[in-house]
Amino acid sequence: MAETADDLSTPLGQETARRKRRFRLPFTAIQALAVLLGLFLVAFAGFAIFNDNPLGGEPSARVALRQAATTDEKSAAAPVASDQTTKSRQATASEQKTVTIIDGSSGARHDVAIGSDGPDKAGADPGPVMMAGIDQRLLEKSRYGMIPVVSDGLKPFTVYAAEADRIRAAKMPVIAIVVGGLGVGAAKTTDAIMKLPAAVTLAFTPYGSDPAKLTERARAQRHEILLQVPMEPFDYPDNDPGPQTLLTTLSSEQNLDRLYWHLSRFQGYAGIANFMGGRFVVADPVMQPIVREAAKRGLGYLDDGSSPRSVAASLAAGQAMPFAKADLSIDAVPTAGEIDRALTKLEGLAKDRGIAVGIASALPISIERISVWVKTLEGHGIMLVPLTTAMLKSKSG
Repeated sequence: MAETADDLSTPLGQETARRKRRFRLPFTAIQALAVLLGLFLVAFAGFAIFNDNPLGGEPSARVALRQAATTDEKSAAAPVASDQTTKSRQATASEQKTVTIIDGSSGARHDVAIGSDGPDKAGADPGPVMMAGIDQRLLEKSRYGMIPVVSDGLKPFTVYAAEADRIRAAKMPVIAIVVGGLGVGAAKTTDAIMKLPAAVTLAFTPYGSDPAKLTERARAQRHEILLQVPMEPFDYPDNDPGPQTLLTTLSSEQNLDRLYWHLSRFQGYAGIANFMGGRFVVADPVMQPIVREAAKRGLGYLDDGSSPRSVAASLAAGQAMPFAKADLSIDAVPTAGEIDRALTKLEGLAKDRGIAVGIASALPISIERISVWVKTLEGHGIMLVPLTTAMLKSKSG
């Protein structure tokens, strides 16, 4: 009752004030709530601004879609096979290397994808796939792949020489044309293979994405082929023939090892030729092991004639090796008029000496002018022959 009396005696409005004071939160608690609310708003705004979510917080779900496998894919879906395929692709990608090859005569640059680095890389290089029409007896295994060898009295020079009427060639002036620098650039290589007469010999560098395929196609068109071996020019390395170039600064063993790498790039060639090499071909100590090894393996040798002091001729003679030296570069000046004049000069040399050898690159203008010129030769009493035929005639003479 006392409490009731107190309530009745309390002035109006004071009870309400007392009750409000009883439930009022401390001032510091209100500040804390305000700070927390502010932080929440700032965090929300920051999330909305900086989060790269085009759905803006809308509900979303992820669904994994699997493409239906074809029958062939299902048959190849075994875990082991898939793992081997992946490893094979990774290995192939890691072995690919792009290099820039600089043409010493024209200064043209070519970016080329090649295979493994050969001697700079540990382990054996399986080499390219075996080509069709290759005599297995004339191959032996090296650390980089198959390379030429003499077997049962048979030599690559003889077996892979292009067919020719050698009896007729022995009785009249002959000209051999060698078009080199092939294998780098499939389009120009294909043009040379398909547009030039079969009697034109084609020389391939060991580079390019698939030299074996292109050389196999050339042989299918009855072209005789050579392997061009990169050798050190005077301005090396500013003028760089390419990977695994034979160098005067290397030992004989190192250069022979590099030679094996080049020899393994493809098969079916009758001989080798220098690719550049102004400094290398004049140095007897480094050239002698290379010529001796090529002769031992039953190959011929073409000197491109760019170095007057080349020792290749005397070294080849010492090995009783089929040999030829180019008399002139047909397209040293790559214009129609100059090419025609060079071909006319070549005819004069053939009539004077019985044999003449010209070299050219696979420029469109060179292919065109050579193709036209060949049709006139028979009327001039001159025979176009593969390089091996010219070598044999020179040796017999």
